[in-house]
Amino acid sequence: MAKSEEPIVIKKYANRRLYNTGTSTYVTLEDLAGMVKTGEDFIVYDAKSGEEITRSVLTQIIFEQENKGGQNLLPITFLRQLIRFYGDSMQMLVPRYLEVSIDSLTREQEKFRQHMTQAFGIVPFAPMEEQVRRNMEMFERAFAMFAPPFARREAQAAEAEKPAASGGEIDDLKRKLDDVQKQLDRLSETKG
Repeated sequence: MAKSEEPIVIKKYANRRLYNTGTSTYVTLEDLAGMVKTGEDFIVYDAKSGEEITRSVLTQIIFEQENKGGQNLLPITFLRQLIRFYGDSMQMLVPRYLEVSIDSLTREQEKFRQHMTQAFGIVPFAPMEEQVRRNMEMFERAFAMFAPPFARREAQAAEAEKPAASGGEIDDLKRKLDDVQKQLDRLSETKG
């Protein structure tokens, strides 16, 4: 039997039970997590109001996964930074940035595993964490360029309190910042 192109409809009842209309069975959040992992698409509706609540159910699944021992994917610094973006003028850029980043990671996932296995014989995560940290720093610097002057002064004061980086790191950061500035200049030229 061919797989349906339409997402499976899940109804959430007032008693918090989830009903899979495709299989006519009740399911759990764990079942929905399994469906996500196998690539099954679904959409969740509140049974009483008819409101689409897929986002909140997926968020609830993530919350449950994060609370399982040893399965934390979201670092505390990331969560704090994400919370800071709510209500910020740059809030509208964050979802697209995260979407592009996770799509890129997903596409490169297998290639990354193979390279790491060949290079180290195991799959270490320290190099990936370092790259993620660098990406977040670059993302923060890009957002800082659009911040109002008083926010920039606060950020510069906070930066001055940090211990000085070694000369090589500073040169590397300057080079990356120049690259970002060139990209922004090109973008503004094409839009202007």
